[in-house]
Amino acid sequence: MSEACEVEQIIESKPRKMALPTSLDRDAIREAYEDIRSNLTDNEWAVFKFDGLKIVCSQKGIGFDEFGSQFADNERAFGYIRIQTGDEMSKRSKFLFLTWIGPEVGVMQRAKMSTDKSIIKDVINNFAVELQVENSADLDLEIFKEHLNKAAGANYGTGVREL
Repeated sequence: MSEACEVEQIIESKPRKMALPTSLDRDAIREAYEDIRSNLTDNEWAVFKFDGLKIVCSQKGIGFDEFGSQFADNERAFGYIRIQTGDEMSKRSKFLFLTWIGPEVGVMQRAKMSTDKSIIKDVINNFAVELQVENSADLDLEIFKEHLNKAAGANYGTGVREL
């Protein structure tokens, strides 16, 4: 080839995959959050899941077993739950914020959870304990209560002490 001939090079480039930002259904999430915090409603928990790139309120309800059944192995989600703690003399409502990353969730989606969590915590910001759970066996009321009791500090009770 002579120097006078120009050779065109066609460079094939693939489009880059860019991580798109996650958004919130802020009004619905705030409503669910306030519902769970209220003593005037029966709802004890709310679950927030991804609808595409948007975090939405997926479900609200009563009862820990139903709460635990909301989390699938192949999804990411957040939960907010009111749990009654205390002893014979004093009952208190404590709140727990849960980040769920199912065992079948891929590496990139796992990595994205830290930024997604910071977005939802702009709305859900009052809780005694925050847990990240990745296994359905750890969705256990006694484990949650244990964490809440540790966070509360004093856990006296009036039962009889065994010597």
